[in-house]
Amino acid sequence: MKRSILIHPDPRLKTLCKPVDDLSDELRQLADDMLETMYAAPGIGLAAPQVGELDRLIVLDCVKQDDAPPRPLIMFNPVVVASSDDTNVYEEGCLSIPDQYAEVTRPREVEVAWIDRDGNAQQEVFDGLWATCVQHEIDHLDGKLFIDYLKPLKRQLITRKMQKLKRERARA
Repeated sequence: MKRSILIHPDPRLKTLCKPVDDLSDELRQLADDMLETMYAAPGIGLAAPQVGELDRLIVLDCVKQDDAPPRPLIMFNPVVVASSDDTNVYEEGCLSIPDQYAEVTRPREVEVAWIDRDGNAQQEVFDGLWATCVQHEIDHLDGKLFIDYLKPLKRQLITRKMQKLKRERARA
């Protein structure tokens, strides 16, 4: 089931999410719903707080080539266990901050540990766009948005645009 994506500013987007202790059918369904929502948006990553759920859960799929099969990842309790000193700069966007983009510098490579949909421990090294995306989504679980990396003036400008967008949507 496709879910509504929260738009910044919303207090749930700034909340520290609680770890998932037990993989219930409800949480697996939430993960499936999040993938459906992410693909429909369209986006390459989505975190549970973006759909109003405060669990440590993210989904992502950074496959961009039309001829490549999708690679949906579901991560419960993802943690960056190692990151490179080398950095990458990507122009990031966010489904909770539509049509706003800014360059963010992050580690080029990260090693992430998580629990998969079946309750199995996983660990993988990500680089490039995958590394940026997984870090962006994990930030959401800690109440951090990509605009928090920007200078205050730029952040305030984007926040005002989002407040205006929310008012316009409320009237529609």
